[in-house]
Amino acid sequence: MLPSAHRMRHGSEFSTAVRKGRRAGRQTLVIHLNRTGSDPASPARIGFVVSKAVGPAVVRNRVKRQLRHITRDRLAALPSGALVVVRANPAAAGSSTLAADFDSALASALRSSPDAGSERRRTSGSPRG
Repeated sequence: MLPSAHRMRHGSEFSTAVRKGRRAGRQTLVIHLNRTGSDPASPARIGFVVSKAVGPAVVRNRVKRQLRHITRDRLAALPSGALVVVRANPAAAGSSTLAADFDSALASALRSSPDAGSERRRTSGSPRG
C-alpha cells in the first residue's frame, strides 16, 4: 500500500499531471509526469487510472494492486513535488512485463522532463547565430 502522503486525491491533480506533464508510454501502461504541478517541498503524489477496457472489476483491481506495489518500491526515484499518473492499457491485464514497462516509461519521462537538469539541444540543421 502506498503511504497516504503519496496518493493523489483530487481530480485537479490528475488533470494537471495529464495535461501539463510529460508522457511516456509502453505496451502495458502510460506514465504522465508533471514536476511543476505542486509544492516542491511536498512528496511526489501518484494516481492510477485503470479503465473498464482493461477488464472486469477483478482484473482491474489486480492491476491496480500490482501498480501500487511496483510504485511503492520506486518512490525514492520520483522527484519531490511531482504529480505522477499511471494509466494502465488493456495489455496490462495478465502481463508479466508490467514492472519493466513501468521502469522504462518512468526513466523516459524523467529524461524528457524540462527540469531534468540539462536542456536538449538541436543537433540537426545549421548553427544559429
